[in-house]
Amino acid sequence: MEYSQINNKIYSKAFLRSLFLVQNKWHQHGIFIHTLGVIYYAVLGDGMKFFAAALLHDVGKPFSAFVKDEEDEKFNEYSFTDHEERSYQIIKNWPFVSQYTKNIVRYHYLIRDIKKSKTENLARYVEKKEIWDSLDKDMQTDLERFLIHDDRGKGKKKR
Repeated sequence: MEYSQINNKIYSKAFLRSLFLVQNKWHQHGIFIHTLGVIYYAVLGDGMKFFAAALLHDVGKPFSAFVKDEEDEKFNEYSFTDHEERSYQIIKNWPFVSQYTKNIVRYHYLIRDIKKSKTENLARYVEKKEIWDSLDKDMQTDLERFLIHDDRGKGKKKR
């Protein structure tokens, strides 16, 4: 499912529940608390370098929350396919956000997406790998670093 296919309204159940209460098996908290955690770990680990990216990296996520499969339905959780592209689309024309931050937001899930799509979807893998290969080494290194902060901000999900 592409990001453009889901467009939750701000007052919708999926938007509000994912923002404040629950995401999925990989996140202990909703998007809001997760974002605060990512900001905390990013500032703790790298000073202010990733502050704006940490703040904005999941801004599009509640708009793209949807129930994907039986597991989501069973646990009353959500999937967020291409949420990073939705986040980027929201901020791409904001003149007060640097292109560097926009790129971190847009590609913050790229590493994980490449690994996941390698076994599940060859076409998506090739597309994502080409994007990765087009990025300079400094951006690749920063994305690897940012992913650590993002993962630490997830907390420990208990199911």
